[in-house]
Amino acid sequence: MRKIVLMCAGGMSTSILVKKMQEAAKAINYECTIAAYPTSEAPTEGKDADIILLGPQVRFQVSKIKSQCPGVIVEPIEMRMYGRMDGKGVIEFAKAKLGD
Repeated sequence: MRKIVLMCAGGMSTSILVKKMQEAAKAINYECTIAAYPTSEAPTEGKDADIILLGPQVRFQVSKIKSQCPGVIVEPIEMRMYGRMDGKGVIEFAKAKLGD
C-alpha cells in the first residue's frame, strides 16, 4: 500500500484532484492512500509518505520539502495535468516515479 501526499499552498485545490486520483487508482486496482495538505504540514504529514506531489503553484518549494522529508520522493505535478485535474495521469506519473 503506497502513501501518496499532494501538497499545495492551502490544500484546497488539490483535494479535488485527490478524489479523481482515488477513482483512477480504484479503476486499476492500485492500492494506495491519497491525501492533500498545505506545504506547511510537510514535516508532519509528508515524512512517512512514499511520494509527495506538489501543485504547480508551489513547485519552487521542492528543495525545501525534500529537506523536511528526507528519503521521500518529491515531485511537482505538471501544470497541464494539474489544470485538467487529470487523476489518471497523476496516478500514472506517481507510479512511474515510484517504480510501480
